[in-house]
Amino acid sequence: MPRPTKQAPPPLQVDTLRVVLAGIAVWAVALVVLLILGDRVDRLWTWTCVAAIGLACLGIWVMHAQGQLKDHSAPHRSHARGGPLRRGRSRSSD
Repeated sequence: MPRPTKQAPPPLQVDTLRVVLAGIAVWAVALVVLLILGDRVDRLWTWTCVAAIGLACLGIWVMHAQGQLKDHSAPHRSHARGGPLRRGRSRSSD
């Protein structure tokens, strides 16, 4: 019989939109560099950047459609009390 193991830590709360936007920025910088280089690089890399940016935008739309994005117009709670990333808990449980 296997011995009991440690309980897994709770999942991290990550601002997924910020991560996706950072990825779009990196691909956009790569696209600009490739466009500056022009004919010295294979066009496959340019289209790779365009596809990555397009798929990331599609991913943002899917997150919005699933309701995973927080409403940026709503006032946020103070970061000292858990910040905007703590979801699913009411104020009374803090």
